[in-house]
Amino acid sequence: MLKDTPEEWRVTATSTPFTGKKTSVRTDEVVMPDGSTATRDYQVHPGSVAVLALDEQDRVLVLRQYRHPVRHKLWEIPAGLLDIPGENPLHAAQRELYEEAHVKAEDWRVLTDVYTTPGGSDEAVRVFLARGISEAEGDRYEVSEEEADMEVARVPLADLIAGALAGDLHNNCMIVGALALRAAQMGDGLDALRPPDAPWPARPFTP
Repeated sequence: MLKDTPEEWRVTATSTPFTGKKTSVRTDEVVMPDGSTATRDYQVHPGSVAVLALDEQDRVLVLRQYRHPVRHKLWEIPAGLLDIPGENPLHAAQRELYEEAHVKAEDWRVLTDVYTTPGGSDEAVRVFLARGISEAEGDRYEVSEEEADMEVARVPLADLIAGALAGDLHNNCMIVGALALRAAQMGDGLDALRPPDAPWPARPFTP
C-alpha cells in the first residue's frame, strides 16, 4: 500500500515577504538533491477543516458562496480555518457546521486528510463525515461578508459526484469528501472510518 512519508530538505535562508490577516507568504532557499539551491515561495496556512454532513436520505448539506479569487459562486461543504494553533479539529468542525448551517451532528468520523496545494501552500485540511444531523438549538450565528449571501441546500450524494465528473462543481473539499464517502460506502462501510480524534500529523492537537 502506498504511503506518504515526511521528509525535510535543508533550507539555507528563509524570509516572510508578506504577512496577511489569516495567512502569509514564506520564501525559502532549498538545497536540491544535486547540491544546487532553488527559491521556493509558498503560502503558510493555519490549516482547515471541512464537514460532509450526510442526512438519512443520503443527501449532503451544501452551501453556495462567492469566492473572490476565482470570481465564482461555488457549491461547497461547510469549512473553516483552525482558529487556534493546536486546536482540536473536531471542535473546529462542529463550530463551522453550527455557524454556517445551524446544524449539529450525533456521529463524527474522519473521511480523509489532504494537502490542498502542496506545490504552493502548506495548507492541510481534515474532512469529517457528520451523521445524525439535526437543527441546532438557540439563535443562529450572525454571519457577515461573503457568508451573508450564502445559500444552503441538501443534495443527493450521487448528484455531487455526477456534477464533479461533468466539470460543473469545483470545490476541492466537497469533491474529495464526496468521492471518499462513496468509496467508504462501497468498501468496509462508514463505521470503519477513523474516529474523530484520530492523529493528524500535519496539524498535531491534543484530543
